[in-house]
Parts: sequence; structure tokens; C-alpha cells
Amino acid sequence: MRWWPQSIRSQMLAGLLLLELLSIGLFDVVLTLQQRQRVYVRAQYWLTFETTALATQVAEALEEQRLAWADTTVQTTGKAPNIALARVTDQAGKVLFVSKGETNQSALEAAELAQIPLVTRNNVRTFTLPGNRWEGVRAIYTGDQLRGFVWVEFDNSAARDQQAAIQRDTLVFAIIWVAASVLLALLTWRSIARPLAVLHQGATALMTSPEGGRQFPLLVTVHNEIGDLIETFNRMVASLDEQQTGLNDTLSLLDSMLANAPIGLAFVDSNERFVRVNQVFADLTGFAVSHHLGRTLAELLPKPAAEGISAAVQRVFSSEGPVRNLELSGEGSKPRRYWTWLVSLYPVRTTPEQVRWVGIIVLDASERKRSEEALRRSEKLAVTGRLAASIAHEINNPLEAVTNLLFLLRNLDDLPETAQQYLVMTEKEVRRVSEITQQTLRFYRQPTQPARSSMAEILDSVLNLYQSRLNALDLHVERDYDPALTLFCFAGEIRQVVANLVGNSVDASSAGGRLLVRARRSHDWKNGELEGVRIAIADTGSGMDPEVRRHVFEAFFTTKESTGTGLGLWLSREIVLKHHGTVRLRSRSASPNPSAAPHGSGTVFLIFIPDELNPAKGAMSAAGIDATAPAST
Repeated sequence: MRWWPQSIRSQMLAGLLLLELLSIGLFDVVLTLQQRQRVYVRAQYWLTFETTALATQVAEALEEQRLAWADTTVQTTGKAPNIALARVTDQAGKVLFVSKGETNQSALEAAELAQIPLVTRNNVRTFTLPGNRWEGVRAIYTGDQLRGFVWVEFDNSAARDQQAAIQRDTLVFAIIWVAASVLLALLTWRSIARPLAVLHQGATALMTSPEGGRQFPLLVTVHNEIGDLIETFNRMVASLDEQQTGLNDTLSLLDSMLANAPIGLAFVDSNERFVRVNQVFADLTGFAVSHHLGRTLAELLPKPAAEGISAAVQRVFSSEGPVRNLELSGEGSKPRRYWTWLVSLYPVRTTPEQVRWVGIIVLDASERKRSEEALRRSEKLAVTGRLAASIAHEINNPLEAVTNLLFLLRNLDDLPETAQQYLVMTEKEVRRVSEITQQTLRFYRQPTQPARSSMAEILDSVLNLYQSRLNALDLHVERDYDPALTLFCFAGEIRQVVANLVGNSVDASSAGGRLLVRARRSHDWKNGELEGVRIAIADTGSGMDPEVRRHVFEAFFTTKESTGTGLGLWLSREIVLKHHGTVRLRSRSASPNPSAAPHGSGTVFLIFIPDELNPAKGAMSAAGIDATAPAST
């Protein structure tokens, strides 16, 4: 009820006032009815008495033919204190005598005329007229002859005055009673309101600041039911505080475990919607933690993972048992980035009979898989290298014999000129085979100490190794280095770095492209006083997009799918850092939009190696790596 007060004090006052007004009103009604009943009884008595007396006197006057006496009797009766009007009429109701006014102005009303047939001899008939007027009538007989009727109207003005006085007294009593009751209620309310206000403030503080700023226990100022309620409230708050403290500790531990666990953790409901995830799981999906809440598995996970985990979630809900070691794999959003997840699921119950959520534990086994695969490939390469070195070593002996035999043949005098030319060609190819075997041995047999090495010899040996592939692709090779340029380094390791970079350039190039190999003496990019050799390997190949450039130096990252190990550039960077050098990358990929303006594509690797292996002069971090800028060669 909107009209009813909302506060307890207002409700108490309103209820008290309503009760008092109803009781006083009822008292007034009862008192009025009783007063009216008493007045009515008194009116009946007076009407009977006066009507009988007047009828007797008028009958005697009419019997003696003394009309003046009858008129005087009527006048005298009308002056009585309780009589308002007295009249005498004939049998038809015509007024003969009246106590006030003229007879022609005091005709009977319709209600009075209706009473004439009801009047009996020797009885007074009383009735009520409109306007709450009371009147009595009696027949006038002289002997057995009906001579007329006597009409006497009661004067109730005094009764009305008395009733008005009673109502005035009742009103004054009501005002005094209501004021006293309201004052008493307010005084009583103060003893109730103060402890209730304290209890209200405590409840408000508990609701608005459940973990701090409390002023408990509340002060108990009364010793009644409200005081008992405040004490019970204090005990409840103390119990809640203990429970909250324990719950907060538990939640802090769980949140810490969830946030810092090295595995992906997530919880989904029966509709496969996420209700909680940790940061590791968010990193696996590539979306923010807040982005997961309320979304389904199919909306955020890769399709193979979503399908596999969805089936496992439904199995957990149906069987109410865990699912362990579910292996899922696929290709992620990163270019040619394959992933492998080990997933375990378990039911989360809020009651012993109901499974409300399913917990998902995801272990990213991608690096382990790639490490295992790279290890297998590395082992194969190592075996291949040892085999190649053994073959090269075994080839050297017969090559030396063939070389000696060719030398003897070429010194014979009777050989034709054509045979001499063939011998020269054969000797040239044999020397080339010998050089290839020597290069193979140099790749496998690394020196244990750095030495000053010829950069031209290192670069030429790598280019000669890739000569057949360069010829097959018709790549134009530009060699820009001084044959006298030397560098104090591990020659085999630098050769491996150059071989990795040249191999990548050849893989990324198409027929008719260009390959630039440059080496010259220079200074460090950050420390101008540090001298060394800068090596540049540039191509006009397909280039790298920004996503590839961000991960190109990571171990096991490859864009060559099954043919690459993902270790070449990572190992090259480690070798450069071992030599206290720095490496920079510039690359630009071809535009994927055919309508875009055409531009060149390609990749440039810039390597700076200090000329002396002095740690004080170098940079032992990868801070010099720049893999964000585009390049065109």
C-alpha cells in the first residue's frame, strides 16, 4: 500500500492514531445512540402524557360547547417546555385549533394524514415525521362519538443541544487523548528507535563494507528483546567474520594457484560456456581473460580443440567422471605454427548429487613435440654429417691417386691435343670434387680455438656449396667482399651462420632472383669505437610478414613445415652472440592485395662481428636484434 507509511515509527504512530480514532468514533456512535434512545423514550412519555391530557380537556370543552376553553387548552399545552406544537383537527384532518400561528397555515402533512386510519380509541399513537420529528395523536370522543384528533409534536431542540454538547466533549477528549498517546508513543519509540538505529547502522555497515571499516560489536543499551537481537547480531557478525576470513584465505590460495599455475585452467558450464579461465589458458587461445566469460568453446578455440574438448565435456557431464590425457593437435593462427595440447577434464560439484561445471586442464606440449622432432632431425643431420665426413675422408685417398695419374698422363709427349684438353677438363673437375670434400670436412671438423680467418674463403666455400642450387634457380649472385679481409673468429661457426642465411635466402627465392653477399670492415652500430666485420646477406625472395619477423629467432619456429627444424636462425643468433656480435633483420613481404601498389620484397640479414673476442668490447645480449623494419633489395 503506497499510502501507508514506510518507517516503523510512522507506521506505529499511524496505527495508534487510527486505532484511537476508531475507538473514539465507536464510543461517540454508541453514546449518541444511547442518548438518542433516552431522548426517544422521554419523548414517548411526554407525548403520551400531553396527548392524553389535551384530548381529555378538549373532549370536556367540546361536550360543554366551550370552544374558547378548548382553544385556550391547546394554547397552554403548546407552551409546555417539551412541546413544539399542539393541534386539534376534526375527523377529516382539518385543523380546528393550533397552539402557534393560524389554523390555515398548520394543515396536516401527508404523513400525518396517513396516521388517521391507524388511530384507535383510548390509545396514543406516536410516529416519526420527516426531519427526525416525533409526534403523538389521539382520538377525541364524547361518549361514543368521534369528534376529532389531538396532535402533539415533541420539541427535541434541547436533545439536539445536549447531543451537540456530548460530541463537543467527545472531540475535546479525543484531542487530549490522541495528543497524550502520541507523546507517550514518541517517548516509548525513543527507547526502541535508538537500539534499532544502532542495529540498522551495523547492518548497513556490514552490507556496504563486508571486509573492513566495521565498528563491531554493536553497543547494547537496552535489556529487552531488541538488546537480545543486537547481541545475536554481534555473534552473527563475529561468526561471519571468521568464515569470511577463512573463505578469503581459501579464495586467495585458489586464485593464486589459478593465476600462477604453469598450465591452462578453465571451467565451463553445461552449455559449454566459460565461467573462469587463467592467463595461461588465455594465452593458448589468443584472447583476453575477460573475453572468454560467457562465450562457448566453439567461439574461441581452434576447431580441432573445440570439437575434442566439447565431446569430452559432454562425457564428463553424462558419466560424472574425469577424462584424462586427451591429446589434441592442429595448426594455430601463427603462420604454420603447429600445436599439441594434452587435455584432462574433471567434474566440479556444488552438491554431492549435481555436477555444475567441468574443469579443463590444458598442458601445451607443442614445444616438447617440436623439440622431440627437432632432436630426431638433428640426430639425423649429425649422422648424415658424420657419414658425409667419413665419405669425404675416404674419397680423398682415391682422389689423390687420380690426381697423380692425371698429372702423369698430362706429361706424356705423344698425347694428341684433344686428349690433352680432356685431361685438363678432367683435372679441373677432380680438383672441384676435392674442394667439395675439403669443404665438407671443414663443416664437420670445427677448431677448438678462434683464429684469424679469411672472410673470402668462408663466403666462397658456402657459395660453392650452394652453387648447384643457385644454378638451378638461375639466381644472380653478387659477391662484394675484399679477398684480403680477415676476421678473428671460429671460422666453422661463422661458416655455419652464413650457410644458414644463404640457405634460407635460396629457399625463399624464385627463379631469376638476386642474392647479395657482402662483407666489409665496419664499426658497431651502438659503439662507434668497436671495430669488426659487417656481413650482409640480402635476397629478393618472398620476404617475411610482421608475425614471422617477431618469432623468426625463436627455437623450433619454422615456416618450412615438415622440411625445417626451426633451429637454423636460432642457432645462428646464438653463434653471433657467442662472438659478442649483433644481428639485424630487414624484411618486406609481397602485398597480399592484388589491387595494392606493387613494391619489392626480400630479406636482409646484417651481422656485425667484433674483430677481437673481448667480452668487454661486445654486447652479450640480443638487444641489437631488429626484426620489424621492411627491406627491399
